[in-house]
Amino acid sequence: MTTHSRRHAGVSAGRLPLASSCACLLTLVFFASCPVLAQTPPVNPPHDPRIDHLVEALGHAESVRETNLSADGHFIVWTESGHAGSGIQLATLPDASSPRQITACAEGTRGMESNAVFSPDSTKLAFFSECTPDHKTAIFLADVSGATPPRQLAELNGYASGLAWSPDGKSLSFIYVEGATRPPSPLAPEKSPSGVIGVEGLEVKRVALVDASSGQLTQITPPGLYVYEFDWSPDSTKLAYIAAPPPGENNWWVAKLYTQPVNGQPTAILDPQTVSGSLHGLQIAVPRWSPDGSQIAFIGGLMSDQGSTGGDIYTMPAGGGEPTDQTPDHAGSPAWFVWLDQQSIGIAEIKGGSSHLFVYDLSTHQDSPDYNLTLPDSVGAGGLAMRIATSSTNTIAFIKSSFSDPPEVWAGDLMDMHQITHFNDGLKPVWGQAHSIDWTNEGFHVEGWLLEPAHYDPAKKYPLIVYVHGGPSAANMPRWPYAGYGAVPFSALDYFVLMPNPRGSYGQGEKFTQANRKDFGYGDLRDILAGVDAVEKQYSIDDHRVGITGWSYGGFMTMFAVTQTHRFRAAVSGAGLSDWLSYYGENSIDQWMIPFFGASVYDDPAVYAKSSAINYIKNVRTPTLIVVGDRDGECPAPQSFEFWHALHDLGVPNQFVVYPNEGHGFTNPDHRRDVLDRALSWFNLYMPE
Repeated sequence: MTTHSRRHAGVSAGRLPLASSCACLLTLVFFASCPVLAQTPPVNPPHDPRIDHLVEALGHAESVRETNLSADGHFIVWTESGHAGSGIQLATLPDASSPRQITACAEGTRGMESNAVFSPDSTKLAFFSECTPDHKTAIFLADVSGATPPRQLAELNGYASGLAWSPDGKSLSFIYVEGATRPPSPLAPEKSPSGVIGVEGLEVKRVALVDASSGQLTQITPPGLYVYEFDWSPDSTKLAYIAAPPPGENNWWVAKLYTQPVNGQPTAILDPQTVSGSLHGLQIAVPRWSPDGSQIAFIGGLMSDQGSTGGDIYTMPAGGGEPTDQTPDHAGSPAWFVWLDQQSIGIAEIKGGSSHLFVYDLSTHQDSPDYNLTLPDSVGAGGLAMRIATSSTNTIAFIKSSFSDPPEVWAGDLMDMHQITHFNDGLKPVWGQAHSIDWTNEGFHVEGWLLEPAHYDPAKKYPLIVYVHGGPSAANMPRWPYAGYGAVPFSALDYFVLMPNPRGSYGQGEKFTQANRKDFGYGDLRDILAGVDAVEKQYSIDDHRVGITGWSYGGFMTMFAVTQTHRFRAAVSGAGLSDWLSYYGENSIDQWMIPFFGASVYDDPAVYAKSSAINYIKNVRTPTLIVVGDRDGECPAPQSFEFWHALHDLGVPNQFVVYPNEGHGFTNPDHRRDVLDRALSWFNLYMPE
């Protein structure tokens, strides 16, 4: 491996930590014999009371999940949950000073309510509620005036999301999985395999319609297509949607763009796998009809996860034809957009590690100088799913947060936004100050975030944790953390934390996102190591106490990094993967790999072997903690077993913990806390003062 300097040029130049190992499984009560040496990690690490304080502090934040505006810009609605309960709040703009709760729940009861959307005439509000006698999800309608209580329109039997009105106000549409047994997401715990695999037990997302007067429900897209996103034509006669044959969680990466009359059959108007030009072999998201119905726009790019969107804006004729890249060589990653008129669109994108909102002229391919706002915040309720609520009066609304400011709803004109909600005003971070940083490496401009230790004293030296984001098509963004594993808790516990966005990340344009294709673990690792050098030159960091961690792709990068360099004294890999060749046949979403590796593992095994940590395992000296959920479909537990088994056989300090009934994203609060406990204990043990 060629790195950016001789001092960090791989294993032979590294420094070897002195430690020992013992491997364990938390929930399977599986113990392997291993030598008891100087620093045997405890099966159950000592609990640090600072974590209790941190989790309690994070738990004080009220969560805001979504916000919407009425078309006339007069009303705003948001959904919140926290200590005061959960529910939908409706208020009048501009000040929104006296919100009132909209709920189908009886007085004194609570239930999940969400997806509140205004009718096109701004007089009604539709929403999902579980406040039904049998606790099933139902669609309710409420008068915005509050003159009458909400009434149930239609009861559902399964999973529902993405509630939307047809432009004529006659129908409500949504994504529906009738009889769903689990959330339709690769992040959710996988069902136990049984029956004919890949054929039986498939659950399909379809677009369903409910008549706004009668409540009659009809599923209008065919059962042989799994729909991810959809949009209404302006005349309410057609849908545009992105779909693929089931199993849908695996096939999003080969999805096509369809149009379909409401009472007709679908027509595929775009297949990225066969189209020529810059879109070939990439992914598509966020389909949107133009105001006159003649075009459909969408985002196309190299995307590793459905819902984590980034790429260029494309347009194409609604009847089919060649797509046109409207943002070629753009130095950002659009994640959401809306047509403003036939020649301009409003875009929300990741630019660097910040949120950039602007108006873009399709005829001149220029950003508007008058409507252009960059925020050192995250826009959206979580993850990278940026979304802006809009109205016909140029009022917009969104949820934003940062490392210093908890989530709140903001609304107004783009260049004159003001805070709408104030339920988190009293919260202050218990972690350190954040800095946006950048550096150059091998011709790339690389950006990231650095968190100082909570009690930073420049006269002292502090350890550094490198937190690698998942994806790889994603970005570390400034957002208020939740009570789970992540970068921010380490800052609260007096570590420096570097959150790099190396090549392969969003934020620098599509060429940068594609720069680690067929190169996982190499260029992106060199970018990360260059970032460590950059921050060590500016801040009081102890180079002998640098650790690395991450989840998903960050878990892979952690496993791979310790096979390439001894720079890191300790490592914690969450839901990682160690062998791309075996991973291809084990995971439930193998189709995502082909755009990144260029071929299947059966056609080009060498490109998969090149980036497989297991092939360089004898280089590892770094003590490594490995954690994974037992029902993870994205990064299955056998990948972690394989890495742990090798470390154990080679006598490298390690510990392996498997958590029951967890998928790729952990949901059990006790498990989230346990991972943090163990990670802190691990870094304390192998990076002591």
